[in-house]
Amino acid sequence: MAVSSSTPRVATPRRYLMCEPVHYTVSYEINPWMDVNRYTDTELARQQWRTLRDVYLDLGHTVDTIDPIPGLPDMVYAANGALIVDGIVYSARFRHPERGPEGPAYQKWFADRGFVTHTAAEVNEGEGDILPVGDVILAGTGFRTDRAAHAELAQVTGHEVVSLELVDARYYHLDTALTVLQSDAADPQVAYYPPAFSPTSQERLRAMFPDAVLATDRDAAALGLNAVSDGEHVVVAPGAVDLAPALRERGYTTIPVDTSELLKGGGGAKCCTLEIRDVP
Repeated sequence: MAVSSSTPRVATPRRYLMCEPVHYTVSYEINPWMDVNRYTDTELARQQWRTLRDVYLDLGHTVDTIDPIPGLPDMVYAANGALIVDGIVYSARFRHPERGPEGPAYQKWFADRGFVTHTAAEVNEGEGDILPVGDVILAGTGFRTDRAAHAELAQVTGHEVVSLELVDARYYHLDTALTVLQSDAADPQVAYYPPAFSPTSQERLRAMFPDAVLATDRDAAALGLNAVSDGEHVVVAPGAVDLAPALRERGYTTIPVDTSELLKGGGGAKCCTLEIRDVP
């Protein structure tokens, strides 16, 4: 059954962790978006990041920050640093050595603030590949996160973990191919780009979310699904020209935020935003 624009949407206050891109540049290539020969403007990236942060603050959300570490240019992509659900922090264990130190840095930030942390034994890249939706956790695999991490995550959190296989290297993290719009267990809502997933995973998504918003090729190419929703407002890339009106038809309010400079590293609004669920 289609969802009409009259469907009420309710924003809920969120707490986010972000890292200002003080040391941002593209000095290596670990995804198809990165090109070391392409100029990156660190100051522009910082300006775009500050705009994104200010949008969250204007919406009434809380934004914490972690100090950036020299030599870790991708630390701005805070979503990759961990998963926090039910007050438990599941640490990232990065596939590429260039990003390896980020996992312990984020874990320490949480431990210093009284969170219960679990040091992952399996390779995973935090909320980049792990997205809670209602009572379940969607978990990507295929490029960055090992399937073994899904079993570990289920054991640590006690939640059902649904494995989804990514097959297009441009959409190397789950949060580049799928957006959680509403986490209410009674009515979970997502948007996703079907070609980013294997046929089996597409079937699973259709069964779980029969009324999902389906992104177009140009939405995906603009990294439009790397969006952030509080249940009513959706922060989305300006290039998501099909996705934005589709979301408005469902009753969401879209807020375009330009993160084009950060896209050179393969990330958008969601990559820069780690949600802290259940503060101790």
